[in-house]
Amino acid sequence: MTYRGHFRAIAVLGLPLVGGHLAQFAIGLTDTIMLGWYGVEALAAVTLASSYYFVLFLFGAGFGWAVMPIVATAAAEEDETSIRRSTRMGLWLSLIYAALMMPLLWWSYPILIALDQDPDVARTASQYLRVAGWGLFPALIVMVLKSYLAALERTQIVLWITVTAAVVNGLTNYALIFGNWGAPEMGVIGAAVASVVTQIVSLVFVVIYAVRVLPEHSLFQRFWRPDWEFFFSVLRLGVPIGLTTLAEVSLFAMSAIMMGWLGQVPLAAHGIALNLASATFMVHLGLSNAATIRAGNALGRKDRAHLEKGAIAVTGMSLVMSVLTVILFLTCAEPLISLFMETDDPQRGEILLIGTGLLAMAALFQLVDGAQVIALGLLRGLQDAKVPMVMAGLSYWVVGIPASYYFGFVRGMDGIGVWLGLVLGLACAAVLLMARFWMRSVRSVPVAA
Repeated sequence: MTYRGHFRAIAVLGLPLVGGHLAQFAIGLTDTIMLGWYGVEALAAVTLASSYYFVLFLFGAGFGWAVMPIVATAAAEEDETSIRRSTRMGLWLSLIYAALMMPLLWWSYPILIALDQDPDVARTASQYLRVAGWGLFPALIVMVLKSYLAALERTQIVLWITVTAAVVNGLTNYALIFGNWGAPEMGVIGAAVASVVTQIVSLVFVVIYAVRVLPEHSLFQRFWRPDWEFFFSVLRLGVPIGLTTLAEVSLFAMSAIMMGWLGQVPLAAHGIALNLASATFMVHLGLSNAATIRAGNALGRKDRAHLEKGAIAVTGMSLVMSVLTVILFLTCAEPLISLFMETDDPQRGEILLIGTGLLAMAALFQLVDGAQVIALGLLRGLQDAKVPMVMAGLSYWVVGIPASYYFGFVRGMDGIGVWLGLVLGLACAAVLLMARFWMRSVRSVPVAA
């Protein structure tokens, strides 16, 4: 396949995944915007609660991400049995994990207080988590089934299910946060209820599609029967993927905690800037998923040349997106931040000042953030997860978090310093992971005859 062919194939596979991630992101963005309208304290509380929740969610999502390369490789080998077995055990592991995490969501208040958060913000955040936490069960099941469908290159349905969920979330938020359409005004709790409703709607649609359109895989027939071989295969791949994701997400969660030490207004500005940076990251994440699927297919076909060309193509596409994002963040910071606030908010000026500086830092890490997630996608496609886990842990915990604290508090750079630590951690990860893929992992794939 020529490079032009790779670009086209990645776009056909990846653009619906990008759209799906953006729609999924829109769910959290809707919470942020509407709660920003509701009040700065509500926004600060949900920013903190969301960081806490997603640390737990994204570690559990490792089992879903593990299903993706296994199914992609099995599909290339035309092994329908392995597709069914791996997906079913991914569902098992996700349900077990969600049950184990519920106590941490239910009793989050003392944990947030131990992290030195404002008691009022922590109390509101814990109330949100007690409700939103129940959405962890359907959310992780949906994650596995979306990965299964994406690996089979059925990315269009993944997109439309997520878009439907985003619409449901927006309407439910509008009703329950503000008390519109005769609904009770529930504020932060309304946002939590909307989140759970959204996850359940997503689950219903994705299960119906899997059962009706792909009956040959019989995912839910004799679901209660264990399959220990694939249980441990998904576990061995899913745990390091989850820990890798946890290392990165906890870097951002720790940044939210550090911003909370600076006060409600810096934390609210951080939430806005992080949401904007996350929106552009969804494009890189969709391309990374496409890279995982195509790398898994290349592994199943034992075709190194195809893998190498595809890796160069997807990395180039990510680079172009990074450059466009840098231009956007440096030239349109104030209008973007203003989307999240009422024009008459008394703290608007202070949030704009802090947020503009944070977006300038976000522009700096676009290139390295895109590079590290593309490298992770390629490595996952080759089912190489353990060494990347160590590399990510070193980058984010040994470099990123200490650097955030040093520049933010020791050097007195406040929010800008905290975000400078993010840049350094992501840059370290990008260099190490790209080196791992090109110098080691790609050579494990045989050259096609």
